Amino acid sequence: MEVNSPGFWNDTNRAKKISRQLSQVNEEIDHINTLERLKDELETYLLLLEEDFNENLLQEAVAELPTQKAFIEKAEIECYLNDKFDHENALLIIHAGAGGTEAQDWAEMLLRMYTRWAEQSKFSYSIIDSLAGEEAGLKSVSVEISGNFAYGMLKAEIGIHRLVRISPFNAQGKRQTSFASVFVYPEFDDDIEVEIDPKDLKVDTYRSSGAGGQHVNTTDSAVRITHLPTGIVVSCQNERSQIQNREKAMAILKSRLYQHYEEQREAEKKITESGKTDIGWGNQIRSYVFQPYQMVKDLRTKYEVGQVDRVMNGDLDGFIYAWLKYNAQQKMQ
Repeated sequence: MEVNSPGFWNDTNRAKKISRQLSQVNEEIDHINTLERLKDELETYLLLLEEDFNENLLQEAVAELPTQKAFIEKAEIECYLNDKFDHENALLIIHAGAGGTEAQDWAEMLLRMYTRWAEQSKFSYSIIDSLAGEEAGLKSVSVEISGNFAYGMLKAEIGIHRLVRISPFNAQGKRQTSFASVFVYPEFDDDIEVEIDPKDLKVDTYRSSGAGGQHVNTTDSAVRITHLPTGIVVSCQNERSQIQNREKAMAILKSRLYQHYEEQREAEKKITESGKTDIGWGNQIRSYVFQPYQMVKDLRTKYEVGQVDRVMNGDLDGFIYAWLKYNAQQKMQ
């Protein structure tokens, strides 16, 4: 087996790619085996109940149903994740909308929601770059979320997220509406072909922000790269050196440019279609209402949940699954 060969890790990028592909295959095999096991267990329960009804056995079977249902539903959803980049890791970017501190606080709340979701989904995550608000919250934040189908799942979140609540920053206790945008890009392997002319790049370095004390970075190690023809800006400040931050920022730029050109090609194909609009500011996909009642509602699928705390603590699978099913139906029309 190649992964066990002595020189396998000599080419780190290639080794990581193969290891990831192997992990994906092993996960799919494990899912198939688990589905087979659940099928066999259910058939055994039914057979035993037919032969000799046993209430304890029935209760045991019923107790396992929620776990089995959740696994089967996830396996079903993964059948919808067959687009080109669905298996890839994801780069999630949150921008606060107009509204100052309110919107910046909302952006930070969304960051917490997505990192909680990542943890519950057994994905790893790393904050690549962030820009703090003047008083509270975040103006923007970029998060790398790694795991099989991370992009395929998170692409359901692309769009404008609207919050309605009693403002904690308003002494009069008025209800406030805030907006934040969420963008998600697939994180591509290093071997994707994107030509970048060095003359098209503006590279700035700056001091990384820290929590204070020994964590304050005293050198200009953070890197911001602007791709002048498209205006795309990427930055990275979480690596230890300027060289590492530049390499990471270039990898992110490569992914975003690839996605940018893909979207351009798709837009050209659909230019004659009517009734479809690109995601833009004001085109909200979901409303989170804290007061005067509690409700989180997706405006595309109409899926809704009355427990706001549950959603803000990362319980997003219902929204993601509903959108993936909805998206699959739209493609079939």
